[in-house]
Amino acid sequence: MAFEFATATRIIFGDGTADQLPELAGALGGHALLVTGAKPARHSQHIDALSRVDLPCTVVSAADEPSIAAIEAARAEAREARCDLVIAIGGGSVIDSGKALAALIPNPGEALDYLEVIGAGEKLTVSPLPFIALPTTAGTGAEVTKNAVLSSPEHGLKVSLRDNRMLPDIALVDPLLTHSLPPVATASTGMDALTQLLEPFVSHLANPLTDALCEAGLRRAGRSLRRAVAEPNDADARADMALASLLGGLALANAKLGAVHGFAGVLGGLTGAPHGTVCAALLPGVMQANMTALAERAGDSPALPKYRRAARLLLGSSDATAHDALAWINETSGLFDIPRLGELGLHKTDFAEIVAKSQASSSMKGNPIALDAQELEAILSLAL
Repeated sequence: MAFEFATATRIIFGDGTADQLPELAGALGGHALLVTGAKPARHSQHIDALSRVDLPCTVVSAADEPSIAAIEAARAEAREARCDLVIAIGGGSVIDSGKALAALIPNPGEALDYLEVIGAGEKLTVSPLPFIALPTTAGTGAEVTKNAVLSSPEHGLKVSLRDNRMLPDIALVDPLLTHSLPPVATASTGMDALTQLLEPFVSHLANPLTDALCEAGLRRAGRSLRRAVAEPNDADARADMALASLLGGLALANAKLGAVHGFAGVLGGLTGAPHGTVCAALLPGVMQANMTALAERAGDSPALPKYRRAARLLLGSSDATAHDALAWINETSGLFDIPRLGELGLHKTDFAEIVAKSQASSSMKGNPIALDAQELEAILSLAL
């Protein structure tokens, strides 16, 4: 047995750990580019804390999912300010923006030179700037992954900028930062976290280390996902989901994802829907398609017993079956009012294009079994 595992240089987890930001940042740079969401004032306490240690900050707002154009504009601003450190405080899109900027600020050329699928896919020639990530949602695990997802409206796609050196220097995960997240966003990001635990667990690239991470995360998501949405101030549930998200990020960075995320980048680019919402709509159909295909064509695949193991972890029952997990996920989506893909603007006439684009996705390569175009279209139909 042989495998590799890579992650952020340093992970700091726990309530109140965000208070360590000034000391940590001051040791890494002299002028920070601080990337936040639409309302930087939400993080004024951290901005003020950085100023008290005489660390100048140039603040940029990533109001939406990062586009190539927005990243290029922020890069120009950061270069003009001579930023030598990037800090991102926010959800997955904000952290992806920060990660992309840390990579692109010191490198020549344009973002498209380094992007997968629609770009040249070139390697970075210069190491990224130091980067600190503080997630305020419990979903993407972006604080411990080595890629940044950028949107290209003209291509109708979301694609990745990817390099092993893009792993953050410090992942500062403070569950208290997630307490103010509204229930709708908690539900959407929580379903993403669940998906990002299940897909690496059954991936054909899984290894014993990623399996252990996924098992720990699935157990926490099963007992706390619904509770975090229903009781936003439940500190234990928030901590469970923050850790579940972190564990999923660690796993997917080393074992890849699967068909849900293979579709999600394409569908997100077409519909503009929140990533977690798209994942939630697709997850039941992908699970069903995978289990059927594995039973028919790869009965000895370790993914089949792993689906059963995942069910027992999620439901906290030694008797649970994979179909019980499927029912639990469908029920959870119903409780969260997750919209169907048709409600997001998808039509059957889009299926052929979506399938073709999704098959080229790097995430699809982690699926436990290769699904053909007919099987992929059936997944879309089920989610419509």
